[in-house]
Amino acid sequence: MSKQQLRVAVVVGSTRDGRFAPVVTQWIKGHLDQRDDMGVDVVDLGETPLPTVFPAFGQPPAPGTGEALAAVSPRLAAADAFVFVTPEYNHSFPASLKNAIDWHNEQWHAKPVGFVSYGGISGGLRAVEQLRLVMAELHATTIRNTVSLQHAWGLFDEEHTMKDPECDAAAKAMLDQLAWWAQALRDARTVRPYAA
Repeated sequence: MSKQQLRVAVVVGSTRDGRFAPVVTQWIKGHLDQRDDMGVDVVDLGETPLPTVFPAFGQPPAPGTGEALAAVSPRLAAADAFVFVTPEYNHSFPASLKNAIDWHNEQWHAKPVGFVSYGGISGGLRAVEQLRLVMAELHATTIRNTVSLQHAWGLFDEEHTMKDPECDAAAKAMLDQLAWWAQALRDARTVRPYAA
């Protein structure tokens, strides 16, 4: 990844056994890999689990917490932009993703977030709409265009190649918007650090 490239952290929100998230993640990563303006770092919460018990306000975290956060926090801090890959669980997003969001704060500030959601008939859109509210509280900018994969399991062939060209077009449109916001906000943070 060159210094000029925008650093994009793809955060994989599902940690469920047998999850479909790796297929979706590899697909959107493929789109990112084709771009000269972006470099990608996949932060898979299934491979980098975070604690679920938070310390009391003003108290140090439990032993071992620092080591777990060290596998995630610096990567989020280094990112210029994020793509959340999320399923929809019970009309919302996974607890593992909310947990990762809540362990961090300034890492999200003044950075754009794009969404790739998947599920049944809703395509995960209800998860995305709730994530928009959460990320606004954390001073992040969410991208207008989303990638919503309805009945996602039928959209990929046996080699996990996307069969629907409209989904590929949606991914390009979202990433184009993400790149614009990431560049604009990175330039702005360079000129004037963001103050929450």
